[in-house]
Amino acid sequence: MNFNLPHSVQIAFIAIGVLLAVGSAVSIVLQRLRPEHDYRELRQRVKTWWLIVAVFAVAVLFNRTVSVIVLGFISFLAFKEYLSLIPTRRADHRVLFWAYLAIPAQFYWVWMGWYGLFIVFIPVYMFLFLPMRMILIGQTQGFLQAIGSLHWGLMVTVFSLSHMAFMLALPPENNPAGGVMGLLIYLVFLTEINDVAQYLWGKSLGKRKIVPTVSPNKTVAGFLGGVASTTLLAAVLAPWLTPLTGLEALGAGILIGAAGFVGDVTISALKRDLGVKDSGSLLPGHGGLLDRLDSLTYTAPLFFHYAYFLHY
Repeated sequence: MNFNLPHSVQIAFIAIGVLLAVGSAVSIVLQRLRPEHDYRELRQRVKTWWLIVAVFAVAVLFNRTVSVIVLGFISFLAFKEYLSLIPTRRADHRVLFWAYLAIPAQFYWVWMGWYGLFIVFIPVYMFLFLPMRMILIGQTQGFLQAIGSLHWGLMVTVFSLSHMAFMLALPPENNPAGGVMGLLIYLVFLTEINDVAQYLWGKSLGKRKIVPTVSPNKTVAGFLGGVASTTLLAAVLAPWLTPLTGLEALGAGILIGAAGFVGDVTISALKRDLGVKDSGSLLPGHGGLLDRLDSLTYTAPLFFHYAYFLHY
């Protein structure tokens, strides 16, 4: 087990634990002070964040191998949940085998730290291989919808999320403040804070809907307040966890705030198209894994490349 974490990372975990404890207490107090409002969703989200933090804590206390396996398993569950939502043809089941096989392959490149293959394996090789394998089956009816749905799901749940794992393979010497875990903690923390900030700003001041046909609860005030809050926190935390300069941290905050919103409403659009309220039931009383990873499907790859091209 790895207990030799950078001091800033140890403080970050303690701070996250304190914030979650405060969040749990606040959600209970709000419900008692304002019983006319329903804060069950907030309480459920806080409980889920406890679980998310616990999973990442388990990963970081061990070595890169365990961390990559944990994050790879999360991608597997997310992809499996996605496939349970979309309609598939019987003939596609043989193709799904190869799509599932792409998950351990993708995370193997992560474990090796092989950036060149990590970055092209799914968007190039699997993109070209899967339709070829589907064509060999010989069923052309519904081909475009089947291959398009499969490609999009693999990109969102595996390729996008695997960027979180590759942060652990980046050279720690490039990030003296946060070491190997700094960027990942920074990303996950800001993404989740953005989620709750947009929710609270929207509840408090939100009137004008921003995407009413996709997510009626999202408001302009919630979006702007969330991005502003995330940007402020990004600037404060950057010197402790990342190699980002002050100006770069402001850009990262805006990027994570805006991308988190887009990821959230994108998965909402998917669920509305499929006619489901939640992506699954993996998290009892709260929904599926994609319901909680929706923002990260956008923030993980965008922030990774933002930091990678600036400092790696």
